[in-house]
Amino acid sequence: MTYQEEFTYETRPVRVVFRPGAAVTATPQEAARLGLSRLLVVCGSRGERVARAVADALGDSCAGVHAEARMHVPVEDVERAVAAVRAAGADGCVAVGGGSAIGLGKAIALRTGLPLIAVPSTYSGSEMTPVWGLTEDGAKRTGRDPVVQPRSVVYDPRLTLSLPVALTVTSGINALAHAVEALYAPDVSPLVSAMAEEGVRAMAEALPRLAADPDDLDARSRALYAAWLCGACLGATTMGLHHKLCHVLGGTYGLPHAETHTVVLPYALAHNAPAAPRALTVLRRALGTDDVPRALWDLAGRLGAPRSLAELGLTEADVTPAAARAAGEPYANPREVTVEGVRGVLLAAYEGGPPTTGQGLCRSPRHPYSP
Repeated sequence: MTYQEEFTYETRPVRVVFRPGAAVTATPQEAARLGLSRLLVVCGSRGERVARAVADALGDSCAGVHAEARMHVPVEDVERAVAAVRAAGADGCVAVGGGSAIGLGKAIALRTGLPLIAVPSTYSGSEMTPVWGLTEDGAKRTGRDPVVQPRSVVYDPRLTLSLPVALTVTSGINALAHAVEALYAPDVSPLVSAMAEEGVRAMAEALPRLAADPDDLDARSRALYAAWLCGACLGATTMGLHHKLCHVLGGTYGLPHAETHTVVLPYALAHNAPAAPRALTVLRRALGTDDVPRALWDLAGRLGAPRSLAELGLTEADVTPAAARAAGEPYANPREVTVEGVRGVLLAAYEGGPPTTGQGLCRSPRHPYSP
């Protein structure tokens, strides 16, 4: 592997606690370490039981539970959450759950400047990044701000035991997408490459074990460790075409977050592969295969995950306007982003057939791939 002689890598202050049972044992300790005494616990409806256990562990330091987090962080939800923070006189937040809960916690931090503690229960990786996202008027906006980076992250593998197999798989592949795009980002570094390789390898090993035995705590720990690494890759680099497509499909068309990442990843990687040889070298080594896009597509299929955007509710009529929207804003990507190129990726993902690296992404002759 050729050593990368020129790079920039920025570390951010975040403390990680990783152990079974940490959600209720470590969260109060982290709050005390940060000097916080009135914390609002935010979560979604599905994770409310766990969030209330964390709230109980916080005792008198808990100012209440706000269980209204939703996918893609609608701006009206943020306004209600900020009002709840102010009404409670909170001096910080604890976000318990997946990407939606942590996304809402980040939005609160963005609006108020309050410190955030993250207790993730999925493999989204959002807890390791300064990236925020909001959906307003059918469009998802994202940005970076150090104020939204959680001050402490409490990883408790036991929290993921209740995650259904279907969500386990798609959440894990969502994490893989962070590492994949980090490997061909303009600001990739040797440290990010090492984290990405280890994260991809660990997640690809853990997911089949979890599909076979969802109660395997060792595999749950392995997957959460992988999600940590992949999320750190996302936090340290600039994301490209894959993430932009998923933001459009989620924010504008309401497609589910992790499932959309799972479907799109093999096709976005196949499109970018000719322009990202170094990234492909790392991924081949991590996955033990010569055809990485096909291996990711096969992995999703073997584990019962969706493999087409049609399955998720996108219509063929949506493809062209979605491509125009995704190509309409400048962002870093190893291969030039054009409307026709993006349309080819989306049509391939809509149809769900095996991806072909660099060319022929669309199986149907009605939808020629445009490089």
